[in-house]
Amino acid sequence: MTSPSKTKTVSAKTLLAKVLTVSDGVAEGTRQDASGEALLQRLAEAGFDVVDRAVTADGTSAVAGALRGMAAGFAGLIVTTGGTGFGPRDQTPEGTRLVLDREAPGLAEAMRLASPLGRLSRAAAGTIGQALVLNTPGSTNGAVECLEAVLDVLPHALSLLAGDHPH
Repeated sequence: MTSPSKTKTVSAKTLLAKVLTVSDGVAEGTRQDASGEALLQRLAEAGFDVVDRAVTADGTSAVAGALRGMAAGFAGLIVTTGGTGFGPRDQTPEGTRLVLDREAPGLAEAMRLASPLGRLSRAAAGTIGQALVLNTPGSTNGAVECLEAVLDVLPHALSLLAGDHPH
């Protein structure tokens, strides 16, 4: 029996998503993109149509440029994985904040509460046009846990971003 939280839902409006992996190792081809793959699978299980998946090197300008490109003309969810910790090249939140129109601190805080290690996250969340951006950690479990912490409210947030008035 499949649990309700993992059942793919079909709605009148398609939920679109993109996944951005931020990792020097993955960009250079020396590491597998396990967290990006895990996010893609979990999003698909939740009913999202993942329409793009990209990789960028670590660093503020690399992340900002990749997010600008992914958000251009896009209405949906963009989930990043990697670069949210304390390593010298972990600059995903800085690159994200450069391009956000509005921050969504409640989403970032909810993701931090997903596990005790979440207290070490510097992740950001917010909007670029009609795209909602979430930073998740580079660990496979951490990325999925953070996504699951906010998954239930994402359809509503995306509906509001699209100009709908669901309440």
